[in-house]
Amino acid sequence: MAKIDDMALFAQVVKSGGLAAAGRKLGLSPASMTARMNQIEQHYQTRLLNRNTRHIALTEAGQRFYEGCLRVLEEVAMAEAALSEEEAALSGTLRITAPSDFGRQYVAPALAAFHAAHPDVSSHLYLTDGRLKLIDEGIDIAIRMGNLPDSNLVARALVQNRRVLCASPAYLEQAGMPASPDELVRHRCLVMAWGGQEMDEWFFRTETGQMSVKVRPALVSTDGAMVRQWAVDGCGIAMKSWWDVRKDVMDGRLVVLFDEQIIGLHPGDSDAVGIHLVFPGRKFQPRQVQAFSRFLLEWMAGQ
Repeated sequence: MAKIDDMALFAQVVKSGGLAAAGRKLGLSPASMTARMNQIEQHYQTRLLNRNTRHIALTEAGQRFYEGCLRVLEEVAMAEAALSEEEAALSGTLRITAPSDFGRQYVAPALAAFHAAHPDVSSHLYLTDGRLKLIDEGIDIAIRMGNLPDSNLVARALVQNRRVLCASPAYLEQAGMPASPDELVRHRCLVMAWGGQEMDEWFFRTETGQMSVKVRPALVSTDGAMVRQWAVDGCGIAMKSWWDVRKDVMDGRLVVLFDEQIIGLHPGDSDAVGIHLVFPGRKFQPRQVQAFSRFLLEWMAGQ
């Protein structure tokens, strides 16, 4: 078999989580799948998978080979797509992940409008405040907030953003307006949790430098949309991204506190905690990915 066929088969085994499941998708028997995998490993003189009757696990060499297979297969798909580049209609799949709050308010309606214009594109939106592994999950675009860590991913700024502290008028009337950030310890605070860690230390700038306040969480959630809703409902004070709460602030449902002093959830946060489009570290992107990236940039410019 051609090397490209072996790569496609190996990638399907990893994505499917086993030889039998991959065989069902490819129309091959378990015995044929086992024989093909043995041939591939013999050809490269290395073990790519640790496997038993039910489970598979990538070896270190297998992980490197898998990532290489994905890049090669995408290059082939791009070359084939280039042959029909003049065709007006977009097609294929589009997989996007976004934070729950920002995703519901902005990405979901933008994706619906994009689909109306390009109905042959099969679009998938995964809303999570966790961070999916783009290559492993087959994600084309991730919308991410905050200061991005160094990585081999490619990022493009979507909109400028900042952290804000906010509460509803009803809560402030009932609990009183805090006069300074250190008074937050006496207030009900609404806290995000990421990766099992509660983000309950908030950072502010002062005339003499920087200070942090360790708040006492009244309510905690891993879902940013839930934290915003609690704030709107008068449950307490929350730290959110500006784009998550801008409509609530403009409509009077939330009030911003200490806007000139807020730094964020980390001492190294910058004044402008951006929102970015993040792509796997690939040289080329499918046409539908490029098209939606441009579409979302224009969509956000009109918000």
